[in-house]
Formats: sequence, structure tokens, C-alpha cells
Amino acid sequence: MKAQSPDLQLIALIDRVAGADEKALRELYDLSSSKLYGVAVRVVGKREWAEDVLQEAFLTIWRIAGDYKASLSPPMAWMGLVVRSRGLDFLRRRASDRADLMQELDDVLSDTVAGDSPNPMDTTQASEQAWALHQCLGRLEQKQREVVSLAYLRDLSHSELAEQLKLPLGTVKTWIRRGLEQLRGCMARFA
Repeated sequence: MKAQSPDLQLIALIDRVAGADEKALRELYDLSSSKLYGVAVRVVGKREWAEDVLQEAFLTIWRIAGDYKASLSPPMAWMGLVVRSRGLDFLRRRASDRADLMQELDDVLSDTVAGDSPNPMDTTQASEQAWALHQCLGRLEQKQREVVSLAYLRDLSHSELAEQLKLPLGTVKTWIRRGLEQLRGCMARFA
């Protein structure tokens, strides 16, 4: 069998999960859980909480896998958003005071993806919000989508992004600022 790129392999597994394939969910977990666990730890700040968040995220992925659109978002970015959303919901339920540690993109996402819903576990609403966010991300220029995704998923500073992408710091800051402005405007239309 020919080796697939990691993204194609994850996309194929998500498609199988959408068809209620439990083995595919286990494979998806095995391939992605370590990175997603790192995202969860950064969101909630405690390893034991991150384990709970990761479990909730994979339950959500099981339920909403059919909503995933590969043309709108890379699979790890999509799953990262699910983990991030579950983490923010978890923090709200725990009445955490960690909000001051969130970065600019976290503020945008907490206002749009997680919402102020009275029932943060309402997967229908979460699915609609995730769909809206993917629609909006898909409307960004490639370069803006890339820097926003890297800043968000890898938790990189502007200077780390500039170094990694070999771009001037001012360019990276501009792309992130414009990307976030476009995301805010786009998400407001879905609200």
C-alpha cells in the first residue's frame, strides 16, 4: 500500500469516523492525540484537566466528523479547534481565572466558536459554529490563514512565526492583524 501524506491519512480517517467506524476513531486518536493533548494542556493549564478535555474533544469529533470539510481546513487545524472549544467550555464550567493568559486569537475564538451559550455542550451549536469558522478561515488569503493557524495551533509568538516563515516581523504582524479582522467580520455575519 502506498504511503499517504499525514493530512490525507487523517482526512480518510475522519471520513471513516463520520461513518461510525470505531476502529478509525481509535486510529485517529493514536495518530493525533499527542499533539491535541498539547493543545489541551495549553488551553486549560493542567494535565489532568487536559485529559478530560481531550476525551470530550474526541467524543465531539465522533459526533460531528460528518461536518468536516477538508477544503476549508487541514485536519489537525479542525481537530485543534474542537479541542480548543472543548477546553474553553471546560474552563467556563470550572469558572477559571485563566482568561487573562489567552492571546488575541483566543479572544476572537472564545467570542465566536465557544459562544455564550447556556449549554456549552450543545454539539449542534458547536458544529454550526465550527462550520462557520471553517467557512471564514476558507475566505482568508492563504498567507493569512497560514500565519493565523500557526499562531493558534502551535502557540507561536509573532517573532517565532517570522523566524519560522523567514518573513519580516512587521509582515507577520500585519497578516495576523488583517486575518483576525477578517475573521471577526466574517464570524459576525454568522452570529
